[in-house]
Amino acid sequence: MQHISHHAKQTPDKPAYIMAASGTIVTYKQLEDRSNQLAQLFRREGLKRGDGVLIFMENAPEFFEICWAAMRSGLYFTTVSSRLTAPEIAYIAKDCDAKMIFSSDALAPQAAALPALLPQIAHWYMLGKTAPGYQSYHAARDACPAEPIADECLGSGMLYSSGTTGRPKGIRRELPPPDAPLDEETPLLTLVKLLYGMNGETIYLSPAPLYHAAPLYYNLSVHQLGGTCIVMEQFDPEQALQLIAKHKASHSQWVPTMFVRMLKLPPEVRQKYDVSSLKFAIHAAAPCPIAIKEQMLDWWGDVIYEYYAGSEGNGFCAINSQEWRAHKGSVGKALASTLHICDDSGQELPAGESGTIYFESNNPTFVYHKDEERTAQSRNPKHAHWTTLGDVGYVDKEGYLYLTDRKAFMIISGGVNIYPQEAENILIAHPKVADVAVIGVPNEEYGEEVKAVVQPMQWQDAGDALAQELLAFCKSQLSAIKCPRSVDFDKELPRHPTGKLYKRLIRDKYWGQRDSKIV
Repeated sequence: MQHISHHAKQTPDKPAYIMAASGTIVTYKQLEDRSNQLAQLFRREGLKRGDGVLIFMENAPEFFEICWAAMRSGLYFTTVSSRLTAPEIAYIAKDCDAKMIFSSDALAPQAAALPALLPQIAHWYMLGKTAPGYQSYHAARDACPAEPIADECLGSGMLYSSGTTGRPKGIRRELPPPDAPLDEETPLLTLVKLLYGMNGETIYLSPAPLYHAAPLYYNLSVHQLGGTCIVMEQFDPEQALQLIAKHKASHSQWVPTMFVRMLKLPPEVRQKYDVSSLKFAIHAAAPCPIAIKEQMLDWWGDVIYEYYAGSEGNGFCAINSQEWRAHKGSVGKALASTLHICDDSGQELPAGESGTIYFESNNPTFVYHKDEERTAQSRNPKHAHWTTLGDVGYVDKEGYLYLTDRKAFMIISGGVNIYPQEAENILIAHPKVADVAVIGVPNEEYGEEVKAVVQPMQWQDAGDALAQELLAFCKSQLSAIKCPRSVDFDKELPRHPTGKLYKRLIRDKYWGQRDSKIV
């Protein structure tokens, strides 16, 4: 069996995960009992198959037990960034129809504001010291029996991805049939076993926030297989190396900015830790600069594995170290799916020509929750079962994919997807702003950083005082990670008479010869 209930019986005292900084160990028996208790809580409070819960929490030991409880109760669980503002969280909670919300006193400023924004939600639970409107998470959990609920059934994650409008949209798939076995093998589980050799002996270092899709689902896959996860509460480059050496980690997953920060450690620090236990260092989420990847290969050897995919689960490309050396810049070949590069009309293009990337796959189709228009936009106009994430690229004659642009000018900073429309919508409302474009500009550590290029109502207002005013204005309404870090001014932004903004013309001024393309 590939489920925590099996491992709780066979290896009850084995750590399912270890929190890196605190040293907290959660065994498979503890994870099984606690997730059963929460499943009992769900039923006691009236949640039924197909209902949703929302998790707004830092990397805490309780994070996984909530996910596993939802997955054995037939619920959708939605995880949201700990960096979002209360209004942003409230929008997602409403959109996903959450019936219950879990949070933590570590995030009290945002969490405390949520009950007033979401009066329709009756069930609120908080780790640690509770805020008004919340019950004690641990008291509620521990008041429930640890036996499985009578109607166990598979649930699913429903994570959110921002769209071209800037509003985040839930990626929703149909739940498995009620009688599906709890240990049913998912496509991701099959993939990590075959591609990365994960099994019950895996020791997986997880350095990223658990609210992101890849870290969350890879950790859950390790649990299904009976391995052990080492979860960093926050990423620190030297601590990551220390943890690899201490726990003899066999697997890990990264974003390129983590590679950059580790490479910038003094040589004597990098050489201090033995990382030879690593067999698979997996990276994705943002394009990795060729020079950075070459340095990582020189340091860690041919254990670097890259993939290209999305939370939508519509396709997957992968490349190992040896293949990458022969196809530098590629994100790999498609696995269990077929790649199609198409023009704007949906017509397939020959090898070497750039166009929209589509996957043809037998996997269950996804929809964007409550957004038929965006769901339709993700389908090829000529082949409804070909789906896209909106990225642009080309394939070579051997079938290797290269990304040549980003989806709808999305900014990827440190592995985090940032959609500029949200900041643009706020800044354009400022009385001193006539027009605005928010773009990604080069940043050595994070790949890109967010910049606003503003056309002021009065040119004489252009200057540092207005720039600081606009930055503060944006941060008052939007989480800081989505806001510009700097503001430049332009007398007139390049707009077509139809209203279309030629954002590429603005971006090219900052990217120069490098451009924003992956070469």
